[in-house]
Parts: sequence; C-alpha cells; structure tokens
Amino acid sequence: MLLICGGEDAAEHASDGCGGWSEEMAERGVIRGGAGLRPPSDATTVRVRGDEVLLTDGPFAETKEAIGGFTLIECADLDEAIEIAARHPAAGYGSIEIRPVLRPPVPEP
Repeated sequence: MLLICGGEDAAEHASDGCGGWSEEMAERGVIRGGAGLRPPSDATTVRVRGDEVLLTDGPFAETKEAIGGFTLIECADLDEAIEIAARHPAAGYGSIEIRPVLRPPVPEP
C-alpha cells in the first residue's frame, strides 16, 4: 500500500490530480484500489480504555505530515513498489510510505 503523506502545504495540491500517474498505473495493471482522504481536522479518533470509549475530534497524534490518501498496488517486489511510488506527483512535495499489506491466514479445510 502506498500511503500518500504531506505537510500543511499539501492542501494547495489537493486539486492537482496525479498528472497521468493513475492512468499510467492502471494501464500497467498495478492499481487495486485507493482514495483520497479528508484533512485530519475532519477526523474522529476512537480509543477504548477499559470499558470507556474515548473520542477525539481530529487526529490523536500531532504530526507535521498527515496521510492524505492511499493507493493499493500489486507489484512483483519492493523495487517495483519504489519505482511506482517515486513516479507519484506527491513524492515531489510530500512523501510516499510503502507498507506491505498483511494477508489473513488461509483456514485449513
């Protein structure tokens, strides 16, 4: 999974689109899903401590960068994932975190 991250200035790029990146990756057949996210100020964070549900408006962690979206990709290896992430326009003003997705175990018959 590619986690698209940016700082406060990333908001000015919100309507830029991906400059053909999405179309190119769709043609390569590597995109499996994804979406942009509303800003952290629209978040609600849920924590459970004992029997109590605690809600926080906005993000729980104070960070300089926030996740602005994600793209689920399928590729051969980390090298291909790095090449794909490096071509994403957001890598030029923010960062792209590559994170392997855990697959659930297959139940035995």
